[in-house]
Amino acid sequence: MDKPARVTSPIYTFFPTEIEGFDSLAELALDMHWYWNHAADEVWKRLDPVLWGLTYNPWIVLQTVSQDQLHRALDDPAFRSKVDDLLQVNHHAAESPAWFQQDHPQAPLTSVAYFCMEFMLSEALPIYSGGLGNVAGDQLKTASDLGVPVVGVGLLYQQGYFRQVIDKDGAQQALFPYNDPGQLPITPLRTPNGEWLRLEINLPGYSVWLRAWQVQVGRVKLYLLDSNDPANVPARRGITSELYGAGLSYGSIRSWSSGLVDGACLTRSALSPKSAISMKGMPLWRCWNGLERSWKRPGSPSRSQWR
Repeated sequence: MDKPARVTSPIYTFFPTEIEGFDSLAELALDMHWYWNHAADEVWKRLDPVLWGLTYNPWIVLQTVSQDQLHRALDDPAFRSKVDDLLQVNHHAAESPAWFQQDHPQAPLTSVAYFCMEFMLSEALPIYSGGLGNVAGDQLKTASDLGVPVVGVGLLYQQGYFRQVIDKDGAQQALFPYNDPGQLPITPLRTPNGEWLRLEINLPGYSVWLRAWQVQVGRVKLYLLDSNDPANVPARRGITSELYGAGLSYGSIRSWSSGLVDGACLTRSALSPKSAISMKGMPLWRCWNGLERSWKRPGSPSRSQWR
């Protein structure tokens, strides 16, 4: 009897994984380190210079490139050597002690939870507006470069912040392009048994489900939550639709729930941060409920250890 074919998404899982070298390209495309370190730019430009110039998103380029073009590039010894060298740099950085490990080898600080409403890492992940996201993103990048044990936690916006255009009359028009998760350099956050991590929060009179995503930022990780879960009614799926939009009530729910659930997200993902930082827009007291669940887990730091 023939083995039944595995059911997969016809859009996002139809990758030419059988092509030798594709997995190496995917590893590079899903690591945000190469989005601010431009050593890999020539790789993506070689695959599709037009799309690369329009998006600067390696993950989109890799999903869109034809198999013929992919074969031609990977059959080129110089191209393969470039990819292999970049991966070697990646693996060496992950295995080698950075500044924090060298200068503070006995530090009791093993993990810092960094809560923020936006992170500016690259235009390929448009979940930011301006100053606050710029600061938060740069701090994650620096933590990666220095080896500081930081875990970023925030929200994944379906539309993010609006794009401004000026019409023929000189008036501002706000456009909200859709952030398709399948075309962003993110992956679902999985529990140890392989399930997609989903969290339910109870609000007055109703509950909301949120999905958890993971972003690889060099040596550190960023966890993002979004409410566009099929278990929610349409109005509640839009809670995380826009950054700083949808009115005061949804803005309050976003801020409150993100702190609450991000703490629970750290618990469910088996992380035990020993310190927490909260940027403007996500008051830290809103995180305590979720974080207390982490304190109660055996081997986790107590409340007194947080500062």
